[in-house]
Amino acid sequence: MSKLAVYALGGNALEAPGGHSHDALEVLARVMSDIVDLLEMDWRVVITHGNGPQVGHLLGLDPDGAMGMERWVAATQGMIGHQLSLQLQTILHRRRRPERTAVVLTHVEVDPDDEGFTWPTKPVGPVLDAQTVMSADWDIAQTVHGPRRVVASPAPLRVMELDLIRQLVDLQGVVICGGGGGVPVIHREEGLQGVAGVIDKDLLSSLLASDLEADALIISTGVDAIYSDFGTPQASPNRRLSVDELKSMQQAGHFPAGSMGPKVSALSAYCVSSPEGRAVLCQPGDVLAALRGERGTTVSA
Repeated sequence: MSKLAVYALGGNALEAPGGHSHDALEVLARVMSDIVDLLEMDWRVVITHGNGPQVGHLLGLDPDGAMGMERWVAATQGMIGHQLSLQLQTILHRRRRPERTAVVLTHVEVDPDDEGFTWPTKPVGPVLDAQTVMSADWDIAQTVHGPRRVVASPAPLRVMELDLIRQLVDLQGVVICGGGGGVPVIHREEGLQGVAGVIDKDLLSSLLASDLEADALIISTGVDAIYSDFGTPQASPNRRLSVDELKSMQQAGHFPAGSMGPKVSALSAYCVSSPEGRAVLCQPGDVLAALRGERGTTVSA
């Protein structure tokens, strides 16, 4: 029976609207190679992706926030899903493979009482000018680049389209879903309602992998492994780590909240819920070597 992998791709690996970076195209080619390598090794694949650069660009075109944050998250799901689908579909056709792509606009239930809504901390959009800071009805925080809007980053509770995604996988679909962590929604008496917020893509990917009973969670990112003492002369890569070792390293401050922290939390959560699964972090293009333990970092329960 085929194994199932959830492959989580960072938004920085994809070109932002309005430009085609040579480096981004190279990374995207390595991502496509990873997906096809998995398929040819008889893995089924669900792809999730970030949207930080893309949604930030679009928010800059909507300075008054008239569209609503959740609509921009939905828009980037369609934009990036379209891009990934065309690239992958072309390769699958060329290789005469039977799989087809399916892009699923994904909604994710969050708790309306999540503390993130009380204390929003996730920067989104461009640096704001003084007039916008004074007039905008937003939560704004000072970042290293200047004042920016901040929104909630609530924990994902449930993927609303989970059953549909599962059925598409059973039909040999390579499913592209959960873009930008999914569109956060809450239940109201009148029905589901989108809310302003950004769900962490890696935490959503971890939840999705657990709920799909996936055999592997693969976080594909810009670093080649989880490092001890990252950014110092003593930095060293780890090929294998346990959840307990990650927890100790996290408590010691090895993983900043804005970069590696959520990835480590996502890998650990998947290992706890799916102890027989493979939890791997690697660079695009290294997936098969990482699954063999030769590259990247493998996390175990």
